[in-house]
Amino acid sequence: MFFLKRNLPTWERATRVLAGAAIVAAVASGLTPAGVVMWVALASAATLVLTAFVGFCPACAMVGRRYLDQ
Repeated sequence: MFFLKRNLPTWERATRVLAGAAIVAAVASGLTPAGVVMWVALASAATLVLTAFVGFCPACAMVGRRYLDQ
């Protein structure tokens, strides 16, 4: 089974979901230019939401963030 230890606290997970939703809303309303910038913004939003739902951020783990005790 695929299992990752969480390294994101609940408040940060909620913040990541809200930030991802805000980025998607900005793209949908036309605040970002079309083209590559739009796709990078959508990829960033997807990454934020995915890491929030999984509870594990590989970039945070690479810089030394410890796992949360459950």
